[in-house]
Amino acid sequence: MTTNYRAFAVGLLLCLSSSANSVDLVINRDIDYESLSRNTLRSIFSMRMTQWPNGKPIRVFVMGDKTSQHADFSKHVLGVFPHQLRRAWNRQIYSGMGQAPMKVNTESEMLEQIENTPGAIGYLTEDYINERVRKLSVE
Repeated sequence: MTTNYRAFAVGLLLCLSSSANSVDLVINRDIDYESLSRNTLRSIFSMRMTQWPNGKPIRVFVMGDKTSQHADFSKHVLGVFPHQLRRAWNRQIYSGMGQAPMKVNTESEMLEQIENTPGAIGYLTEDYINERVRKLSVE
């Protein structure tokens, strides 16, 4: 019986720790959206959608492929694996049809870029989100 409780406690801790490290979608404050669909986000982060509906360019920022934030964002927000995003970016680059997103090394750098770049979109953990950027929900 104690084994069941122990397994439950471990599972609960894992759920709590993964949600504590979850990332949220953020955009530049000048972009007037409260939410975007998962399909729209996939188009944006795979670099197929390059302009907001108002015609302004989308500037995509991501962290390195091996960071926990990038993996969490890719899997839980976009519903794809990081290597699938990398493959989409490489296809755009090598076909001459597009470019990869801009890479940042830290969440502080991500916050600064999203805040100061018109049309910017990226992701941050809850600890870094503040009034300088707009948090988006996923439809």
